[in-house]
Amino acid sequence: MTKEATAHAQRHDANCLFCRIGSKALPSHVVHESDRVLGFLDIHPIRRGHVIVIPKEHYAYFDDLPPDLAAEILGVARELAPILRRRYEAKRVGFMFTGTDVAHAHAHVVPMVEPTDVTSRRYIAEENLTFGPAPRMPDEELAAVAAEISAALVSEDRFP
Repeated sequence: MTKEATAHAQRHDANCLFCRIGSKALPSHVVHESDRVLGFLDIHPIRRGHVIVIPKEHYAYFDDLPPDLAAEILGVARELAPILRRRYEAKRVGFMFTGTDVAHAHAHVVPMVEPTDVTSRRYIAEENLTFGPAPRMPDEELAAVAAEISAALVSEDRFP
């Protein structure tokens, strides 16, 4: 880890939702786990199969991530993408680092069925749109989706 990244990293922030999920203090529907990275289902998915990938250590901003850790997160997303495309009949899979909702570096991996699944306000013609959170998916359904994706990650059928 670089000196600059070390200065920005904390092992754990007790007030951070994703730190609590990463340390297993809060439950999640895990689809991937390594020593440094956790992939789990978003409980307010844009689409079925929407996965959040986080570093287990706390980094407030994605640009604070050490390059090898950022590459590991991207690698998880690359493994997930063909699975999500096939399983959820998505034309594309969106990948984005965000930070507006939780101040812990995290990536969203989203099956994109409609062009508006992940979009910019600049593409929307209507002036007065309002948005709310996507509906919370029930835990039983989250568990089923997590099992589908996890099984595909370890099976031989993940590569087309």
